[in-house]
Amino acid sequence: MHSAAPDPQTVSRAIDALARTDRGRLLSALIARLKNFQLAEDALQDALASAVVHWGRTGVPASPQGWLLKVALRKAIDLLRKDAREDRKTVEIARLSVDEAHENATDDIPDERLRLIFTCCHPALESKTQVALTLRTLGGLSTPEVASAFLDNETTMGQRLSRARAKILAAGIPYAVPGPEAWAERLQSVLTVVYLIFNQGYSCAVGDRVRQLGEEAIYLGRMLDSLRPGEAEIEGLLALMLITEARRAARLDADGTSIPIASQDRKLWNDGRIADGLSLLDRAMARRAAGPFQIKAAIAALHVQSEPPDWRQIVLLYDSLLRMEPTPVVQLNRAVALAEAGAPEAGLRALETLVPVLDAYQPFHAAHAELLSRCGRAGAALAAYDRAIDLASNPSDAVFLRHRRAQAAENA
Repeated sequence: MHSAAPDPQTVSRAIDALARTDRGRLLSALIARLKNFQLAEDALQDALASAVVHWGRTGVPASPQGWLLKVALRKAIDLLRKDAREDRKTVEIARLSVDEAHENATDDIPDERLRLIFTCCHPALESKTQVALTLRTLGGLSTPEVASAFLDNETTMGQRLSRARAKILAAGIPYAVPGPEAWAERLQSVLTVVYLIFNQGYSCAVGDRVRQLGEEAIYLGRMLDSLRPGEAEIEGLLALMLITEARRAARLDADGTSIPIASQDRKLWNDGRIADGLSLLDRAMARRAAGPFQIKAAIAALHVQSEPPDWRQIVLLYDSLLRMEPTPVVQLNRAVALAEAGAPEAGLRALETLVPVLDAYQPFHAAHAELLSRCGRAGAALAAYDRAIDLASNPSDAVFLRHRRAQAAENA
């Protein structure tokens, strides 16, 4: 009696799930063996294609991740043999053949993702490339999805990723977690990349692109926390993202217009995520190793814990943040907090010192317009609103700014 053929939909769902949840771990294990990003990606893609055929006939194996790793190593050897023009590649084929022969098809795969994320975020790569490579390798996004996140075309993004992989190989960028002497500096670079991914997703309008990049960033943050437990800044970043993402459902009204936090319907906030974020923040602060992401998380926490928030405390937190990150954007946020704390003229004076460096930054002009309006400078406020609207890349923000400009014009 013949057994029933595997259900194609079940097999397809299993492969899709593995490609999403285990891709980073499988890819990191392959890169650790192959020392070559492109070869590892090609081999894993070939292994997934083989799984469609083989599992479609025999069903999903007991150890699907182990099966994929073993087959991917075999595919890598095949790919090298097609181009084995150098003695070095012949030696490499021999080494990998030994690895493949001893590779058991089990799920006991060493977790090399921490090394992979530090490689993707190496300072030799430019910031945009770090983000794109991290999304592609560890976030599980396809090249078209990464391209969509940056509003690039697929060919351009594919070329960017290919150049990054080639640079890692040619420059001998180490596939390693940095030593204790460089850990703090390099960790901050990794966390910044994850936060850039989060911000890219959080700024999206309704119908978020590519599986909600905010969720991808939280996934990466949780992964870092599990791979390197006890790091206060990792906990701070994860807390910041959870508290911020908890407000997503209240960010836009029915027409898609942005809603400032003070006017949001708090019943739409995700209380569970806020609680998780606050708990992480408490844990991080208890370690007494303050860092910029913990301070940003503390500011986000004050925004959700009371209405109105304690603006004087927020100003003090921005003072602390400025000592660690003396950037124009932090100065801008401090100036806004100063105005909210009851000193709009002082906030406006602080803001206007930033004109030379933030003239092309839309949030600067939006904040400038608001403070000018509060200080009774209606004409200048309307001009600042016009500049902010011109610079708005998000339609939801543009609609909100038009509403604010109309209100300012009525009050002029």
